[in-house]
Amino acid sequence: MLIEALIEYGLFAAKALTLMLALALLVMMLLRARLDSQGGDDGRLEITDLGERYRDMALGLKQAMLPAKAYKQLIKAERKADKARAKETNPEPEKRRIFVVDFHGDIMASEVGGLRELISALLLVARQEDEVLVRLENTGGAVHEHGLGASQLLRLRQAGIALTVSVDKVAASGGYLMAVVANRILAAPFAVIGSIGVVAELPNFHRWLQRNGIDFELHTAGEHKRTLTLFGENTEEARVKVREQLEDVHRQFKSFLLEYRPDLPLEEVATGEYWHGEQALTLGLVDELRTSDDYLLAAREEADLYLVNYQVKKKPLERLLGSLQLKAARWRNALR
Repeated sequence: MLIEALIEYGLFAAKALTLMLALALLVMMLLRARLDSQGGDDGRLEITDLGERYRDMALGLKQAMLPAKAYKQLIKAERKADKARAKETNPEPEKRRIFVVDFHGDIMASEVGGLRELISALLLVARQEDEVLVRLENTGGAVHEHGLGASQLLRLRQAGIALTVSVDKVAASGGYLMAVVANRILAAPFAVIGSIGVVAELPNFHRWLQRNGIDFELHTAGEHKRTLTLFGENTEEARVKVREQLEDVHRQFKSFLLEYRPDLPLEEVATGEYWHGEQALTLGLVDELRTSDDYLLAAREEADLYLVNYQVKKKPLERLLGSLQLKAARWRNALR
């Protein structure tokens, strides 16, 4: 009797959790639609000189390690060298610049709006010898949103600006779709790369509604205007149609990959699996095993480094939605 009661309770808890997750997803979609229709506040461009930041970090360490007198002499020598460079009649030619952009993806790739503004600004000032390094962290999500993100990055490559994508943690599914347009892809040894596939999942409450005497009506015009639904009775014909649509998106995904990485062994990598950095390098999904930090430290002598961020003042509703999306992404990743 006790075991039966526990089983009944477990089934009830599972149903309740499924219902709560479905309702939370629906609320998130409605909130996102409302925010999109309202438009966002004006943002502002923030620029940080990473070269100066690294220099300050090094000086801080030297101050802690050197005797006070030696540190003062070091500072004096550096100031003297700076003044000498400023007085030179034939100064050194301008260094190339590396603009660093951080992109943190979520299910709806909500940072794409800021990415669009950033890239527009960079295209106004970047020279042909400059480079853009995108530090990408993205587990994927909605096809159309991540497709737009890839298109925004592609604007740089089409303008002849070298584009490097660095993956320190993860570029999966739609995240890899964005990464693949780069001239070079760097990955940390244990970064998660791949998941080249398409998925659709949703609960269905039709039988629960029936048991509780609740009618649900759905009226459409067009044979495939609506296929699978949350509350209606799903048919095998609808399931077949959804699978066809998923296969079609997967074909487009693979075609897009081949356009920018024509040597990829698609039969091996487009299975929905993911790999860590070393395996990804062997398969040709990335070009080099290296963290973004190592890349920038190595480049600081021959290039000026600038971290560029488009900061948008978010409304309370947007902050709440962002928090919900982050929690949903973490929950989804925990189930992988």
